[in-house]
Amino acid sequence: MANLRDIRNRIDSVENTQQVTRAMKMVAAAKLRRAQERIFTARPYAFKIREIITHLKRELDPGAHPLFQAAEEVDSVLLVVVTADRGLAGAFNANVIRKAEDTLEGPYRELYEAGKVRLLCIGRKGHDYFKRRDIEIVGDYRGFFEELKLETTRDLVDRINDGFLEGDWDEVKVVYNEFKNTISQNRIVEPFLPIPKDRFLTPVMEDEDELSGLEIERDPFAVEYIFEPDAEGILKVLVPRYLYYQLWRIVLESNAAEQGARMVAMDNATSNADDLLRDLRLDYNRARQSAITTEIIEITSGAEAMEQG
Repeated sequence: MANLRDIRNRIDSVENTQQVTRAMKMVAAAKLRRAQERIFTARPYAFKIREIITHLKRELDPGAHPLFQAAEEVDSVLLVVVTADRGLAGAFNANVIRKAEDTLEGPYRELYEAGKVRLLCIGRKGHDYFKRRDIEIVGDYRGFFEELKLETTRDLVDRINDGFLEGDWDEVKVVYNEFKNTISQNRIVEPFLPIPKDRFLTPVMEDEDELSGLEIERDPFAVEYIFEPDAEGILKVLVPRYLYYQLWRIVLESNAAEQGARMVAMDNATSNADDLLRDLRLDYNRARQSAITTEIIEITSGAEAMEQG
């Protein structure tokens, strides 16, 4: 009987867990719809302003803006790693962390070993992971996605820009998950500072179908712009706004990818719970049948013994 009771307790436990995973799936699906609306709204503006900035940079002198100027030799690096504040999203956080580690061990290996690479971790999971490593973390941005606002992103970009202008780091790159669709993401290492000379295109940017009909000009000079009052004045206004919206787009991409990954993970967990319940109920019925058969045998044996006595 103890075996039956243990199986029954396991069935109850799995059923309770399944209720939780099913509810989390529904919550993630609702958040994903809102996140998709935000990212599909932000993408066209971010892509267009990037195209204009690229055009301006090629047309003007490289020293037209300090955020354009690349160091002759990269001596220090800031790596911005965008993860989630919460888990239960499959391999979402692990994939970004692994991509960041590959970047540290690959192109930045010498600087990393020399202690000249710093991290800025957006999201709790990345911060908690890398704080156990021998690497300096700039700031504490845990809980960043609990209240996602453009103003918070502006403050973060200002800090990154100030460090670049003051020489704290010569190069800034961002590691994040780009939202492709509900079930998949692209792991991206995107140059942030200095503003790259050539347009950086992610897989989603290159795939017009994934952009819901948005067409990106492959050649930024395909359209001739007339700048008024002048290109330099427009550049001073657009560069900060460009950086704000690029990082804003990145955190929105990560947020949408997180919700999609969590919805899929919870859906898989719910399906796995169904399979586990099926096996447990089968085991329960077998154990119950075995117990009943044993009781019948004992009763029959006792009755025969009484007759013989």
